[in-house]
Amino acid sequence: MPAVLYPCDTPQDFSPLLAKLAGRENPDQAVEAQVRTILDDVATRGDDALVDYTRRFDCPDFAADRLAVPQTEIDRAKELVSAEDLAIIAEAAHNIRTFHEDQKRQSWWTTRPGGVILGQMVRPVDSVGLYVPGGRGGETPLLSSLLMNAVPAQVAGVDRIVAVSPPRADGTLSPSILAAAGLLGIREVYRTGSAWAIAALAYGTSSIAPVDVLAGPGNIHVATAKRLLVGKVGIDMIAGPSEIVILADASAPPAWLAADMLSQAEHDPLAASILVTDSAELAKAVLEELKRQLNVLPRAEIARKSLADYGAIVVVPSLSLGIEAVNKLAPEHLELAVTDPFGLVGEIRHAGAIFLGSSCPEPVGDYFAGPNHVLPTLGTARFSSALSVETFIKKTSIIATPSAYVREHGAKIARLARLEGLEAHARSVEVRQS
Repeated sequence: MPAVLYPCDTPQDFSPLLAKLAGRENPDQAVEAQVRTILDDVATRGDDALVDYTRRFDCPDFAADRLAVPQTEIDRAKELVSAEDLAIIAEAAHNIRTFHEDQKRQSWWTTRPGGVILGQMVRPVDSVGLYVPGGRGGETPLLSSLLMNAVPAQVAGVDRIVAVSPPRADGTLSPSILAAAGLLGIREVYRTGSAWAIAALAYGTSSIAPVDVLAGPGNIHVATAKRLLVGKVGIDMIAGPSEIVILADASAPPAWLAADMLSQAEHDPLAASILVTDSAELAKAVLEELKRQLNVLPRAEIARKSLADYGAIVVVPSLSLGIEAVNKLAPEHLELAVTDPFGLVGEIRHAGAIFLGSSCPEPVGDYFAGPNHVLPTLGTARFSSALSVETFIKKTSIIATPSAYVREHGAKIARLARLEGLEAHARSVEVRQS
């Protein structure tokens, strides 16, 4: 059970909690060496390495000709998923697409005196590789991750979108993942997972052509592989364990708050679930609700460890101090379960996503409403943002200057070049002034 921290009367009182949460950043230093070996192996042996790793960890009789999922299998998956489920997936995809359409950027041009033209050209990257976790031997597929990553890439205008996911023991992929891919029109899907799948997307193999940007969540091996490949390819972000912070007053129903905390705690033993409240009575009631709800939760063991290690119920003397705590935590998910959430939202400086009011739990955003659920974790909301259309575009500066501009300003430009000791730069301008 989480500890009730009481009282927290000053910002300094939050320091022990912040230090505790920082311990989730790198739980296993040995992983990096393992992942480097995998990356090198895939870069050298390509498909053979993918087959070997897949046989060892996922499907014992796997073969290279099973890497690519045929289009017929993608199409057939829609028949294996209920019409009701397909409709829900399609509606969620529509909501996500509608939200991300508002993020589209346009190229622009402007003129300056003397015939100067400046601007920015916005173009999508050519190709994107999406990692889709299969979870629990492929039996708990995170199809929402496919939606949240693929749709913004499509809105950005990316031509080639590739999905990879680890196969189940029989070599198949979950029909839910394939049906979602089919609904989105994704035609390139491969049965491969973990760090070797990330390596294949970055370096390419005989079966899988390389991509320009990698996106999608995964375990520590996937996250480490993405981090080590920065510079070789673009990535969405280095995602850490999931987290939720709830700022609540006495108006919030304790059972709802406990359920919301558990919705993150069931993810991972490293997930963090934190309640900050100005009501000691509410804090006690939520603690009792957590105990009650844990008893009937299917993933109770994971959630119990998460709460014990990284859960907290923090009682503060005022919501203003609670807001200060929130801004220090810079959480991935923030719920404002207060009487007037719109009155407080302007005071929040750092959060990946903010859910306003007790009636808006975090899973609404995780699955359906439209905003992206790929969010900065581990306090990185202080300087980074949710995955968006911008993740899949690049911006090119445009400069056009007539000869008169160079004649007028060339001496100044050359002087700046020589201040840096770059004589050829200076002469490149001066040769145009003669």
